[in-house]
Amino acid sequence: MSIRHGLLALLERGPRYGSQLRAEFESRTGSTWPLNVGQVYTTLSRLERDGMVAQGGEDAAGHTLYTITDSGRAELRTWFENPVDRTSPARDELAIKLAMAVGAPGVDIRDVIQSQRRHTVKAMQDYTRLKAQALAAVESSSARERDDVAWLLVLEQLIFQTEAEARWLDHCESRLIRLSATAANAPAAPVARPGTEEAAPAARPAAPAPDAPPVAGAR
Repeated sequence: MSIRHGLLALLERGPRYGSQLRAEFESRTGSTWPLNVGQVYTTLSRLERDGMVAQGGEDAAGHTLYTITDSGRAELRTWFENPVDRTSPARDELAIKLAMAVGAPGVDIRDVIQSQRRHTVKAMQDYTRLKAQALAAVESSSARERDDVAWLLVLEQLIFQTEAEARWLDHCESRLIRLSATAANAPAAPVARPGTEEAAPAARPAAPAPDAPPVAGAR
């Protein structure tokens, strides 16, 4: 998630101060990704350093206002016009957890999967309930408040994401079952007998050649 671009998008609507930006960001996203004021001002300082925002005086209450610059608008346009890069995906805690659970002593990975599935299904149900409320708010408002529409889109993304996660967990469990069945049906490796170095069968003595001369002393 790009906080800097989110703040630039809000500043394009007009001058804002830090706490105002935080409140509007959380309103637009339904507090899905909460920010603290420190994050906001740290990001504003970096944007100011990079020439994308500038301080534009104070409001009546003495809050320092920030405005977007031409450089900031160009950066924002580039962000909107280009797809989000998926070649370096963000770390996913669940994927890392399952990867580390494979073969971990004292851990049954199927229990980990089942526990996560219950949580994922509950989250999906919660998001679906919130979506119904958000959709009702959007449909009942003739003004189509952009914050309501934005929150609806975020909720639908979360629903799709949890649905995909639930399917992936089902796939992981099926994969483990198939691998366990394959391992159970694999032929057992030969067991070495005591006092031998390997489990190779005893070699037969070579037969003499048909025209070999008689062995001395034989009758």
